[in-house]
Amino acid sequence: MKPDLREALQQRILTGDGAMGTYLYQMGFPVGVSYEEINTNRPDVIENIHRRYYEAGARVIETNTFSANLEKLSKYGLEDEMDAINRAGVRAARAAIGNDAYVVGAVGSIRDGKLKNLRTAKVIEAYQRQMHALLDEGVDGLLLETFYDLDEMLLALKIARAASNVPVICQFAVEDVGRTQDGNGMKGAFDLLQEEGADMVGFNCRSGPNGIMRAIDSITGPVGLPLSVYPNAGIPDYIDGKYTYPAGPEYFAETALRFADRGARLIGGCCGTTPEHIKAIAEALDGYIPQLGQAAVHSAAAERIVVKPVEKSADTAEAAPLKQTVQEPNIVDLVQKRHTVIVELDPPRDLDIRKFMAGAAALKEAKADAVTMADNSLAVTRMSNIALAALVQEKVGIRPLVHIACRDRNLIGTQSHMMGLDALDIDHVLAVTGDPARFGDLPDSSSVYDLTSFEMIRMIKQLNDGTAFSGKPLKQKAKFVVGAAFNPNVKHLDKAVQRLERKITSGADYIMTQPVYDPSLIERIAESTKHLSVPVFIGIMPLASGRNAEYLHNEVPGIQLSDEVRQRMAGLEGEAGRAEGVQIAKELLDVALPHFNGIYLITPFMFYDMGVQLTKYVWEKTERTQLNR
Repeated sequence: MKPDLREALQQRILTGDGAMGTYLYQMGFPVGVSYEEINTNRPDVIENIHRRYYEAGARVIETNTFSANLEKLSKYGLEDEMDAINRAGVRAARAAIGNDAYVVGAVGSIRDGKLKNLRTAKVIEAYQRQMHALLDEGVDGLLLETFYDLDEMLLALKIARAASNVPVICQFAVEDVGRTQDGNGMKGAFDLLQEEGADMVGFNCRSGPNGIMRAIDSITGPVGLPLSVYPNAGIPDYIDGKYTYPAGPEYFAETALRFADRGARLIGGCCGTTPEHIKAIAEALDGYIPQLGQAAVHSAAAERIVVKPVEKSADTAEAAPLKQTVQEPNIVDLVQKRHTVIVELDPPRDLDIRKFMAGAAALKEAKADAVTMADNSLAVTRMSNIALAALVQEKVGIRPLVHIACRDRNLIGTQSHMMGLDALDIDHVLAVTGDPARFGDLPDSSSVYDLTSFEMIRMIKQLNDGTAFSGKPLKQKAKFVVGAAFNPNVKHLDKAVQRLERKITSGADYIMTQPVYDPSLIERIAESTKHLSVPVFIGIMPLASGRNAEYLHNEVPGIQLSDEVRQRMAGLEGEAGRAEGVQIAKELLDVALPHFNGIYLITPFMFYDMGVQLTKYVWEKTERTQLNR
């Protein structure tokens, strides 16, 4: 006889299963349908997926019922099928596993951190009816997952406790590392959940292993309950109409042990994970023995990156002339004559722009040629890059280069956006696809994708011809200089260059690459792109710490670090990590400068001083080269 799930969670580490929704998507089931309905119309498919996870080593299997509540099912006209869908979900999971595994009923957040206008009475009814269906069908426990607010989690937990004494696992999806979306610190939130009868607390979704590791490490003091973790397989990429995830099984095996060291007793996977990820976790944890009395959270203060107070205020930026209109030549003209440096600064995620403006002013002083601003990168909401571009141009007097993502605007919004940029005399842009909205901080937002990046480039260049997106003539012509993104960190560089050639055919005036960390790859890129008719700005991003290096390598699409770089950064944090990161970037610049006039520096975590150091290094290196000729 296997022990009760509650007892098992106290005694040993259990391997959970992996993703259901993204796995169904990979199998060809389209986005926009109810994946929970598949429980009733294709139960064989769901049972087969559960079986694959069980055979991979998962011993806690979630039912395919995450969104099988009255509110979510009503979007598909399936509210009357709620009971049948939940019961079928339990039966499919039970049929797929052996007697040594557990079935937990998956219950997802209804409010999703934002539906404040949804009456509490409706939320209560939805939870009660779903949980009763799951419990009546005989689940071994309930998993409350992807909750954003403590208030809603407490409400769902109280309903679960009123209905049954089965074990209840409570998992938050957090954006800010140390707190829930409604502002509660994680230690206090976990303590309240323990008081209300939770058996296990933890995190899932929203981020990969690195983000969840940071969330655990942010908790001060021990947590009185065992932890559960179900990270995503990194940040998804959207290429040619398909979502892909970068974090592989080997990385999940490594991080599973690190989670276990931190007190995790249930470790599985969320979006993008597959049976291969779960197999790697199970094999890594085989034979791992938890220490009795081990604190659920260890002190990680030494590992955290400490951001020093901003030494410059907004007054620094305002000391610049109020208006310094950027004059020709544009960056394409510049880079054809000399080395040209573009530095990326991320717009802030709140309303305080002082550090951003101080960074732009410091880069201006270091003689950067342009400051580039992403468009809600990683689908995380940030301040409008148009507003910041206008401020940087007016108050700092440095050229802004604005990213334009296909994700956020339809054709109407995109043309309106571009017309506004033209009115502000902001004429340098970079057309990008944009990370999918469902994986950002507002996951219920829609990803528009009316345009591909190829079409975006063509449409913007159409404005330069004096023609609107609709084909109607405009009274004057725009003057946009349009860039395209290039990811060279791929297995087949020749195919990536062919894709790049299509962007140039579409009208791209220059290219900006993803960051590169391998000197030999820099040389291969130079050789593979020397025939192109437009300049290439090679991407260099200094690493901030050892953990930052592992996160970028394993969880961020389009970034690959060499083994040597990872070894050099291993274990380094704080100032020591940033110093080594700058040194590695300088060595990469030594290789890049003879091959590329265009240099694209990417600032990590708003440490703009790293960008300043590297910009100055480019000019020092260039000057020494000229003197030696």
